[in-house]
Amino acid sequence: MAVKLYELCGADQKRVFSPYAWRSRMALAHKGITPERIPVRFIEKDKIAFSNQKLVPVLVDGETVVTDSWAIASHLASAYTKGPALFGSPAALGTARFVNDWANTSVNAALFSLILMDVFNCLDPANQAYFRETREKRFGMTLEQFSADREKKLLAFRAALAPARATLAAQPYLAGDQPAYADYILFGNFMWAKCTSPFKLLEQDDPVHAWRDRLLNRFDGMAAKAVGFPV
Repeated sequence: MAVKLYELCGADQKRVFSPYAWRSRMALAHKGITPERIPVRFIEKDKIAFSNQKLVPVLVDGETVVTDSWAIASHLASAYTKGPALFGSPAALGTARFVNDWANTSVNAALFSLILMDVFNCLDPANQAYFRETREKRFGMTLEQFSADREKKLLAFRAALAPARATLAAQPYLAGDQPAYADYILFGNFMWAKCTSPFKLLEQDDPVHAWRDRLLNRFDGMAAKAVGFPV
């Protein structure tokens, strides 16, 4: 049976932008798997009701349903043992988990305020209403207030990347000479921005910029060709 990946999309179904779904897309490509991709908008949760939860990504691999990007990567690593290891060596699993937690907290928080209104603008009116209501309830302020002064907040985002920047100044990928899931975790955050926002996040001479370019062009430029903005 075909492998299916359910992804978050905007008004344009080809604009898929969930950072977590992008982690899974890169992990699948790493394993040489081309999934059937199924776009899901915020208010189309009925499409993934079979997964007994409300978030993407959702992977359907034969009779197996996996939710959560980390769980999907773990499934791929154990179910598809041929080809390059997704996590690298067994000892690298703990490092990837650290990167996952760091990206989900420090990086995501700093990035979201930079691209929030751009994400909003990529949605159709019905999904904009849902997005505004749920996010303003979460933040306790309007979207506009939350995303104000993003030029100043850009400095905080770049500072949050310091651990990756130090590593990438010494080696081409977070995982070493070749990319692995630790790279796809952080890269998913950058695809969230690329697919929704024209805002420039990185300086040209930043080692993170060169690393992002290498991954954009990986797998025959899969990520570079995604509907989005130049970076």
